[in-house]
Amino acid sequence: MGRHATIEGRMAASSAARGKVFTKLAREIMVAARSGPDPDMNSKLRLAIERARQQNMPKDNIERAIKKGSGTLEGESYEEVTYEGYGPGGTAILVECLTDNRNRTGPDIRRIFTKAGCSLGEMGSVGWMFKRVGVFQLALGATEEKVLEAVLDAGAEDVAADEHGVSVSCGVTDFGAVRDALESSGFAITRSGLEMVAETRVSLSGEQAQAFLELVAKLEDNDDSQRVFHNCDFSNADLDSFLTSQGM
Repeated sequence: MGRHATIEGRMAASSAARGKVFTKLAREIMVAARSGPDPDMNSKLRLAIERARQQNMPKDNIERAIKKGSGTLEGESYEEVTYEGYGPGGTAILVECLTDNRNRTGPDIRRIFTKAGCSLGEMGSVGWMFKRVGVFQLALGATEEKVLEAVLDAGAEDVAADEHGVSVSCGVTDFGAVRDALESSGFAITRSGLEMVAETRVSLSGEQAQAFLELVAKLEDNDDSQRVFHNCDFSNADLDSFLTSQGM
């Protein structure tokens, strides 16, 4: 869980990248706001707003996206579509997109896979390997024992600590209860959301890891992609090497 956040955070560091992140977050808010502009009554919208705030998206941008999505302001119409593919070393990749033109997005995603020597699969080809779960990353300073004590009765399934802090996972239906338990206990949530987590992992190193990271970077950079999920494990050294080669 923390590794995906590390990639996202490091690759979104530049101002140009952050501008693209804000555009994607605005689309997510717009789509969620179709079901209602009140985040207290629309859990999908509340989650989209939380993700935007965690990326320090300006309040005016968030409010404008809500108005566009709910029809108060004129805006584009986007639909959700997920592409499934195979990466280096037999890794499985899911690309969640928001698009206003499937005839553009599908070929663009396929082209990225093909140029990497990989292939886009049919619907369901790798999706069965993943399970949607709620994920929380807490600020450094939280201890695994204290977090476990706070969320155990709220439905948390796993609490783990690593060099990035403490992470918590839970079932989709328990997401709100776990979030409330963390907030009421005073823990600072640095990242939260519903993510696709693979039940089996594939470890890559060296050139294969570099090729995999380059593929993920290109998929995340695509204008229509929102989130990229995968089942690949790699070392911090391989991640640092790739990011350094990209000037990050």
